[in-house]
Amino acid sequence: MGLNNRNFMRGLVLMAIALLFGTLASRYAIGALHRSGPGLFPLMVSGFLFVIGLIITVRSRFVEPVLMSYNVKNIALVLLSLVGFAVLSEYVNMILGIVFLVFCSTFAGTSYSVVRNIKISLGLIAIAFAFKNFLGLSLPLY
Repeated sequence: MGLNNRNFMRGLVLMAIALLFGTLASRYAIGALHRSGPGLFPLMVSGFLFVIGLIITVRSRFVEPVLMSYNVKNIALVLLSLVGFAVLSEYVNMILGIVFLVFCSTFAGTSYSVVRNIKISLGLIAIAFAFKNFLGLSLPLY
């Protein structure tokens, strides 16, 4: 087990992200389950993410190690898609940002499918509409 094992590092990164967001969420009021505060949902998600990261880290001790490889092109594509999503969401609308994010980031994958990208985009747009309409978030969807 070392830092070259992809499964081990995946678990560590998930736990680090969970700790970061869990720490930030603890600044908000947690409330109770029957009357939740703004920090309860992110804290619960962070807790679940930490448990998943812990399971992946422990599991990495028992499975065949997979060596990590870095592909600069893929890292650049994912970063470009995130920046494009932020810029398009800020200056145009979030629907276009979601579509850009999905179509640009999937260039980093091993296979590319327009149909799959359309399905993922529609699913993410539906989730954004649900967040806006059911949770009352102010998202710049259109």
